[in-house]
Amino acid sequence: MGAGSVQQMAERIAELMEERLGVRGNGLADKLRRGGRKLPARVRAEAELLAEAAAQADNPKLLARLDHARIARAYDQCLKHLRRARIWERRADAVLSLAGRLALIVIAVAALALGLAWWRGVL
Repeated sequence: MGAGSVQQMAERIAELMEERLGVRGNGLADKLRRGGRKLPARVRAEAELLAEAAAQADNPKLLARLDHARIARAYDQCLKHLRRARIWERRADAVLSLAGRLALIVIAVAALALGLAWWRGVL
């Protein structure tokens, strides 16, 4: 495995993060810094390992010291998770969460209005 293949792996994971999770940035390391919280801890650790390996692959001496089998496993785990990530499910969850918060606010305001009306003697 050469420096180019490690770089390609990191670029592919960065592309998937932008496509599936909506994380913008330049390169995998920047995308992890900006939106790594959207990944589970296990997957984020693997992606960080891949980003570090991509940075080290530029140096020929460090490239020889990389554990290519470990990098391939990290790539496979990140790829497996990001292929399953469904952006529409995340958006639907966000919309339902927002609807629940709005319903709670409406109920609280209605209760406050009824309490105020009772206190003033209107009811």
